[in-house]
Amino acid sequence: MGDNPASRVYVNNKKKACEECGFKSEEFALPEETTEEELLSLIDTLNKRDDIDGILCQLPLPCHINEEKVLLAIDYSKDVDAFHPVNVGKIMIGNFDFLPCTPAGVMELIKLTGIEVSGKECVVIGRSNIVGKPQAMLLLHANGTVTVCHSRTKDLASVTKRADILIAAVGKANFVTADMVKTGAVVIDVGMNRLDGKLCGDVKFDEVSSVASAITPVPGGVGPMTIAMLMKNTLKACKLHNNLN
Repeated sequence: MGDNPASRVYVNNKKKACEECGFKSEEFALPEETTEEELLSLIDTLNKRDDIDGILCQLPLPCHINEEKVLLAIDYSKDVDAFHPVNVGKIMIGNFDFLPCTPAGVMELIKLTGIEVSGKECVVIGRSNIVGKPQAMLLLHANGTVTVCHSRTKDLASVTKRADILIAAVGKANFVTADMVKTGAVVIDVGMNRLDGKLCGDVKFDEVSSVASAITPVPGGVGPMTIAMLMKNTLKACKLHNNLN
């Protein structure tokens, strides 16, 4: 809804990924003044369509729309963002169909790099429902020892410096500096910020890369993995709806 430039970039990237995977995608670009009732009616229509396996509502929504109500309206079996309370609950107990795309992408990066999570000290900076909280849960499922930091955390640097795996998801440009990172730590930057017209993450890359054993860049790190996990969730939804193995 509306004309958010960042949302337009994300939607275009998702459409391109669908095309590359051979998935059919439909975009419903609604004007900002669209009412909540009209949006909920569209979601209801898509819920009932057998040819639609996945539905996502690009966030953020305009301030007159109740975001929680919209996410709740999406059929949880088509919730390929994994934001519906049913899917969130399934993640909590470890019996899930879909995972939130960004945290899942982070875990895939860690796995494919051959980094072991089990027994490691893991620190997540940020406690959002979209990244921070589910990220902590996935690290816990992988047997990491997890600390979640946030705006009320005292002496943040002393906590982050303990981390073998540090994940920054705070939404502040260049927030994590070298003096906050343990030598040899794995640093994953989930942030996507604009500074002086350029994209940058939450981690001061040039500084921290000299301390870390592995680090993700922005752009080009977690972002493409997020879209890849969206495709994976959509394929899983299709298989579930059609009783395919």
